[in-house]
This record gives sequence, structure tokens and C-alpha cells, in this order.
Amino acid sequence: MRDTDRCTMCTVCDKKCPLCRGRSLREPISSVIRARKTVMSHWETRPSRRPEPTNAAPDPVAHRLILFLTVTLTGAAVMVLELLGTRIIGPFYGVSLYVWASLIAVTLIALALGYFIGGYAADRFPAVRLSHVLLAAAIGTAVIPLLTGPVLRLTDSLGLRAGAFTSALLLFTFPLTALAMVGPYVIKRATRDLNGVGTVAGSVYAVSTIGSVAGTLLLGFYLLPLFGTKTILIAMSLLLAALSAVMSWQERARAGALAPAAMAVLVAFGLWSSTGFAAPGKAVEGFTVLSETESLYGWVRVVDDDRYGIRLMLSDASVISAVDKKLDRSVLGYQQILGLLPIVRPNAKQALLIGLGGGHVARELKSQGLDTDTIEIDPAVADAARRFFHFQPTGRFLIGDARYEIKRLDRQYDLIIHDCFTGGTEPIHLLTQEMLREIQTLLTGDGLLALNYVGFRSGKGAEAVAAVYRTLKSLFPHVRTFTTEAGDFTDFVLLASKTPLDLDRHRDDPRVYWLIGHEHRISNADGFILTDDYNPLERLQTRKAEAYRTLFLERIAFDLLLR
Repeated sequence: MRDTDRCTMCTVCDKKCPLCRGRSLREPISSVIRARKTVMSHWETRPSRRPEPTNAAPDPVAHRLILFLTVTLTGAAVMVLELLGTRIIGPFYGVSLYVWASLIAVTLIALALGYFIGGYAADRFPAVRLSHVLLAAAIGTAVIPLLTGPVLRLTDSLGLRAGAFTSALLLFTFPLTALAMVGPYVIKRATRDLNGVGTVAGSVYAVSTIGSVAGTLLLGFYLLPLFGTKTILIAMSLLLAALSAVMSWQERARAGALAPAAMAVLVAFGLWSSTGFAAPGKAVEGFTVLSETESLYGWVRVVDDDRYGIRLMLSDASVISAVDKKLDRSVLGYQQILGLLPIVRPNAKQALLIGLGGGHVARELKSQGLDTDTIEIDPAVADAARRFFHFQPTGRFLIGDARYEIKRLDRQYDLIIHDCFTGGTEPIHLLTQEMLREIQTLLTGDGLLALNYVGFRSGKGAEAVAAVYRTLKSLFPHVRTFTTEAGDFTDFVLLASKTPLDLDRHRDDPRVYWLIGHEHRISNADGFILTDDYNPLERLQTRKAEAYRTLFLERIAFDLLLR
């Protein structure tokens, strides 16, 4: 008899039957049946190695709702982290196109990593649960406030572009990757059969996108104006930790498996307590922080420099006002030039100021008999000017973006002052030919426009000054440029008018004589015209932003840039 012979109960397989053990077909079938009963009896009486779970099977509808709620909240968290990145990196590197590009690039890198790693882990590593992924996202979010200072110090030497990108990479890659892993895990758990996997995947990513939209609107319209960046980060980490606990329970894990979720709550809460809930900034030697407010447009602080008796208003990494406390007088050189404008136009009665700062220019114009309408984009700046710099409006006071607000003005002005410097750069949309043409229509026949621009006399970046001059020259027949410093990096005050700018008749005034001595000549052939369609100023202002940040760090404490 050959070993490959089988009994009639083994015809469905190609291996030796464990019951008949290759018995001959000639043996009675009754013996085979008795052997089968013996084996089955053995397995039925053997204690089970894996006891039945004590919890009942989850309700499929509730299970799917929890999964979709999780992916909605994590989708919102992705956008909240990306947007808050500008508030974390912006005070140090400025809120420029480079910072935004860095954050968007890091977010996309993290999403790609998260989708791949999440899908791979969901298939290959069942021990790594969705609750563990949420735990990782919670911890990664909670430690961002603690890592910000060391990371910014580490990347400072890399320069504006590389520093901004590296900072974003180090601070946000881990939590964003963990949040992106949630989608593949939810698809895996929500799929019942292959016929519905397309519907499940589409639903998951649709719900995640809806969460991202909701998170973006919620942060911009409500959360950020009411709470600080640190508060939002810690609250979000607590929410993710709570989701981890709920998901751990949903996964029907043993009691011991709830420990990671509990740990997440405790770790997040501990970090929250140590960093403080909307806590004020830490003390910096030589400086006294009088006020700090996080608005939609920046981190606005009023700081006394106790070393020199100067009060500063800072918006992110920009000094937008500086006043001698004893003399109650601005120490910014370009504002002294602006104070001379009524001499150039002695009959001026009405002025418009675009960009308030501490309100010193408006106060100076008022002292010379001019009523001044003011446009300021940031309500936090306007509030600080009132509370700490004695500013009181002397005309209409509009809060909003100047590009929009000037459309609401229904009068003409003898003087218009364009002063919108911030963070080492000027808002480029306020320097185009289209914007300046709208300003031109608001001037009287012999009205004067004064535009403040920070830049270089020569070398890389000088082309930006020439471009602003050329754009003004395309609209005004008479344009003259003056500087505040003899150095290469200085303030340029450009005066533009439809009528000649005759300063020589006022040479007897020592202030005008000084101004004429600081005139800077720019050829009409230099530069190019800035338009809404073509405006490369962001690139041309890179050197200026880096030089300004270096100057800022030399004169003002490094720690004032850290939250």
C-alpha cells in the first residue's frame, strides 16, 4: 500500500490526513470515524488560549461615526498647525513668501510621508493601533512650544530661506506626519469588503478635507483673535490625546492598553501646565514688556528699552514705533523727514496717513495744523498707539487693508503718507502701479505723496528701490528721493507730485538744508514698473529682510523674538 493513499474523508486535500494518518482504503470507515471523533473531542475539551472578549461587538454605525469624527478633527488639526506655523516662525524670520512656502512644502512632505507610512503600518504592523498614532500626534503637537526657542537658535545661522525651511521641517514634520497617518488607518478599519473600498477611501478624504476647511475658518475667524498660539497648540494636543483614549476603548483593547492614552493626557496636561495657559512672555534683561497681543496680522508688543529710555512697538520682528520716553519724540529718522512735509506744502490742510505705527506722524501733522485721516490694518497696533503712545485720531480712523479701505474715501488730500514697512519688507501689493494710481486720484492738484521704503543704495536689493522709483515716475512727473543715513542700508523717502518740488526756496531752514543734502539720485532708466501682474519685490527684498533681522538682533534682545 502506498503512503499517498487516503481515506474517503481526505479527498479534498493533497496531504496526509491527520485523522486517518494515511490508512489504507481497505480499512473499515468506522475506524476512521472513531479517530475523527477522538480528535474533535480533544479540541473541544482543551482550554482556549484566547478568551472571548468581555465587551460586546461595537455598533457598526457608531463605530464608523467615531472613525469619521476622528478623521475630521485630524484634518482640521493639519490646517491649524500649518497656519500657526507663521505665528511661531514669523516673529523670527518674518511673514514673507519664503516662510509661507516653507510651511506649505513641509506640510506636503509630511502628508506624503504620513499617507505612505500609515498605509504600510496599517497592513503590516497590526500591533500599531490608531490610538497609538493619535497619541504620537498629541505629543508631537504639545512639544512644539518647548522646541521653538532651541530650533530657532539652531537655524539662525542658515539665513532667511534655509533657516525658515529647516525650522518648519524640525518643528512640524513629526506631528503632521502622524496626523496624515490617520487617513489610511481609518480606511482600513472602515472597509468591510473590497467592493466598497473606493467609497470608503473617497468618503474619508472628503471628510478630512471638510475638517481642514472648518479648521482654517475656525482658527482665522474665532480662535486666533481670542487665544494665543501656545494656548491653541496645547488645547489641540489635549483634544488629540482624548481622541486617542476614545479610540483605545473603541479598539476593545485590554485594560492595560489604555495606559498609552492615559499617558498622552497626562503628558499633554503636564506640558500645558509648564508652558502656561495664555501666559505672558518671559522677562528679558534690560527690557520691560508692557503689553503683548496676538492679532490676525502679527504679534504686537509694547516694550520699554530700559537701557536707553526708549519705548518700542514691535510687530513680529519689526520695530514700527520708537519714542524717547523723556522727550516724547520719535527717534526714527524717516519720521523726522515726514515732519518737514508741511514746509514743502505750506498751504496743506488735510492729510492721509497709510500705516499708523505709534501715531507720531499724525501727532506731528496735527501740531502743524493738519487734520489727518488714518488707515491701519492691525487693530492691535491701533489699540497700542492709543494706550501707550498718546495717539488720538484727528480725522477718520479706518481699520483694514489700505488696498480696500482707500476705495471708501470720498475726499482729496494735500498730503498722503505711505508708511507700511513691517518685518524687514513692505507689503508688495501696496506698491504696485494700480495701487499708487488709486492714491494719485485722492491727491489735490498740487498734492504731495510721501512714500517710505527701506532698502540699499547699491548692490543686490538696490534694484527694488529703483523699481519703486520707476513705478512712481510712471504716474507722477516730479519725483525726488531722500535718505536718512549715509550708509548703504537706509530709509528712502520718495516724494512725488504733479507739480514741481521746489525745496531751494526753503534752504534757509536748517532742516530743509539738511534734507537737500541727503537727496539720492536715481536714473529714470533704472528699475522697472511694478504691477499687480508682475511684482517680483518679494525676491528683491530678501537681502533687506536678512539685513534688517541682523540689525534687529544687534539692537534688541534675541529672546524678544521667542514666544
